[in-house]
Amino acid sequence: MNRVTQGEGIRFLLDFWKKEYLEEFIASGGSKIKFLSGKQGSGKSYALKLLAEDGEKAGYQVCSFSANDVYLNDFSFIYSTIINSMDLLGCLKNCAKQIAMSVSVNAKDIPENRTAVDYLTSTGEMSVILRGEMRNFLNDFFLKNNQMDNCFAQVCALVTASLLGLFPLDDESIELLTGWMKAKKEVKVSSLKPLGVSPTKITKFNARHMLRSLCELVRLSGKKGILVLVDDLEIMMSKEGSESVKYTKMKRDDSYESIRQLIDDIDTMHNIMFVFAFDRGMIDNEKYGFKSYQALWMRIQNEIESNRFNCFTDIADLDRLARQEYNVNYLMEMSLEFAAEAEEKGIKADVLDEAQIEELQRQARYGTYGIPLLIKEKTLSKQEDQVYA
Repeated sequence: MNRVTQGEGIRFLLDFWKKEYLEEFIASGGSKIKFLSGKQGSGKSYALKLLAEDGEKAGYQVCSFSANDVYLNDFSFIYSTIINSMDLLGCLKNCAKQIAMSVSVNAKDIPENRTAVDYLTSTGEMSVILRGEMRNFLNDFFLKNNQMDNCFAQVCALVTASLLGLFPLDDESIELLTGWMKAKKEVKVSSLKPLGVSPTKITKFNARHMLRSLCELVRLSGKKGILVLVDDLEIMMSKEGSESVKYTKMKRDDSYESIRQLIDDIDTMHNIMFVFAFDRGMIDNEKYGFKSYQALWMRIQNEIESNRFNCFTDIADLDRLARQEYNVNYLMEMSLEFAAEAEEKGIKADVLDEAQIEELQRQARYGTYGIPLLIKEKTLSKQEDQVYA
């Protein structure tokens, strides 16, 4: 739906988040957790897709994944997914470049295939004093940084020092060090001792602390921060015994506890935003949803409800947003976009008129599915109950 204008429809919420959070609060060192809720087909996945694009354009490291693909019951899985979604070595190379440029204006001309020490030596600029200044900047970047775990900082310093050419490491050693940072199970912590570090294994107990360190590394590399988008939380409500079950009661409770701990720790992190998306059932279902785990529900429930959609609310209800902001013209434009996409694939489609749109708006208010899904199915003349969350 590329024709949707600024501040219209779903952009009413996303433009607010972009300005207030991505461009200001998170970029200035803040941290936040938001939740997107709505009926099936209310446009949650589409909103996350647009938000991911906003984050990349704003200079964030963006990580998007589904609770159907990554278990949330162990936070080390979440941490591992985030760090493995990024170019970690490229991030450390950016840190090395910034350190080099801090000690020499000529460092901006260093070719990609050469280290700072090698290049500055060839230009006759490298000296014992300059090498010492590099070490000092390296220490300030990592080892003296109180936002980083000590082991994490040591590993960052070792790899960055090698990238600078101060203490060259072979490829295998760099792979071992970055493998530990990525929480790779095959990397044994004992194998890092010959390199001068003795880190602890990254587990669900220290993964949030490591994520805090990763946020600082991303910031030091020149990014605004990290944007984490998690879709399909409703998969946790699948009943045990069904073919689609992925989360047992124990895994579901552990996942709720993992999110609860993240909420409690989020204020200790910097430059990171989480957005979790789920179907309305996660709020309404008292047996399997958030209300089944009171420690979490007490932290995310909206105590004050308003007739107007509140962009600051922690749980953003896309159905309420649709009732307020999705006018007939916006929904006709949505139908036009669905029809154009279908025709490109050779599928019959008819753009809806005003009367049809108004009828679907009435159905969406009291029905099972969100208005975007109803618009899509009617535009494509679908009779079956397909769900596009």
